[in-house]
Amino acid sequence: MLWTLLKVILFVFFIAALTYGAGVLLDTGGGIRIAVAGWEFSLEPLQAVIVSLLLVVSLWVLFKVVSFLVAVLRFLSGDETAISRYFDRNRERKGYQALTEGLLALASGEGQVAMARAQRAERYLAKPDLTNLLMAQSAEAAGDTKRAAEAYKRLLADDKTRFVGVRGLMKQKLAEGDTDTALKLAEKAFAMKPRHAETQDILLRLQADHADWKGARLTLGAKLKAGELPRDVYRRRDAVLALQEAKTVFDDSASIEAREAAIEANRLSPDLIPAAAMAARSLVAKGDRKGATRVLKKAWTVHPHPDLAAAFAEIEPEETPTARIKRFKVLTDVQPAHEQTRLLQAELHVSAEDFPAARRSLGDIVTTHPTQRSLAIMAAIARGEGEDDSVVRGWLTRALTAPRGPQWCCDKCHAIHAQWHPICDNCGGFDTLSWREPPETSGPSATGTELLPLIVGQPTPPQPDPAPEPLTAEDADIIVTQPRPD
Repeated sequence: MLWTLLKVILFVFFIAALTYGAGVLLDTGGGIRIAVAGWEFSLEPLQAVIVSLLLVVSLWVLFKVVSFLVAVLRFLSGDETAISRYFDRNRERKGYQALTEGLLALASGEGQVAMARAQRAERYLAKPDLTNLLMAQSAEAAGDTKRAAEAYKRLLADDKTRFVGVRGLMKQKLAEGDTDTALKLAEKAFAMKPRHAETQDILLRLQADHADWKGARLTLGAKLKAGELPRDVYRRRDAVLALQEAKTVFDDSASIEAREAAIEANRLSPDLIPAAAMAARSLVAKGDRKGATRVLKKAWTVHPHPDLAAAFAEIEPEETPTARIKRFKVLTDVQPAHEQTRLLQAELHVSAEDFPAARRSLGDIVTTHPTQRSLAIMAAIARGEGEDDSVVRGWLTRALTAPRGPQWCCDKCHAIHAQWHPICDNCGGFDTLSWREPPETSGPSATGTELLPLIVGQPTPPQPDPAPEPLTAEDADIIVTQPRPD
């Protein structure tokens, strides 16, 4: 609207300037006298200006006529394309001008204007690789997906533009949600340009969505060869894909291949907790309990985790609680001060009904870092030691409002997952789940559970064992004078 008003103002200003100039020339005295071959012409200033303009136009027309006559003479002398080249030069000039205007309109976000210029350039130029590409992008900018698809399909006919056409159709199918067709187009685009970074990322994501883990590993290898991934990141992500491939093989009940894939995933990334747990279960199924213990111990050294403890318990499922405490020293002696190790020891002692030992293992965790798990263990200890029901209920009500502790959280969107997955269900991020504490939000809950401790009662905080009283002189005399047993 503002640009239209500005053009109207400029037009009015131009007409006013011309009128003013013509008036000045009319009021100016004198003139121009031209004498040629006995002819004499007297021109006033305004007439001289008009004659000068007519002379310039006549020279331009004369130049065009001479150029056309030269083309005709060349045609008559045997150059069959002279006349066609003469007209083609004019068409190319108009076509390239329309092409330039279309590109500028496309860069400015004017899709409809760019489409009009693309159609004009298509009429004048015999270059479908340029005009079809401009038409496709202009139609996309204008929201005309049907015309854009037609333009991309025309690009498939030329070897030079086939990749651009496939890529454009692939993005259209992704926008439409047709991931099956988009996967096929991505595979074709990857076959044409294996080192294209954007195509690699799209193909990898689509293969992961379709559970094509074997193909995804090949694509990931291509990214490494192209220099798009550091080697340590490649090894980690390849381990993630190998782990998912192992899970797929497990689902198909092919135990031998599953063992190989799971162990391969653990070899590629020993710190990947699900890979270590699955590799240990594969070795147990194979009968190699020592190998499973070695794998879990190595993973526990890097990062203690409840899933590793659960897999370690499955090595000897029929053992007694006392024997289990003794066998679990392989893990608990590695990082004894770690919180997960102390919680594991407390749970083992609760299972063995050794509640004082469970309380000692738990220590001050319920006060320094209370979580649902630690408070629930504390409630079990209180129940086992014969505390009042109000005390047990107090610990349980605190557990309802306590933080959940470490969870599988997405590093991109912070979504919480009950189990580890290679792809975040919320944001679609690949290998973004890590075992950490999610950010806690403050404020009252919808159910008002934060009021339960006030209603039920507060639990009695765990008290440390009382220190022994110092010996007095009288106690020493009693100990010394007491008769020794035979």
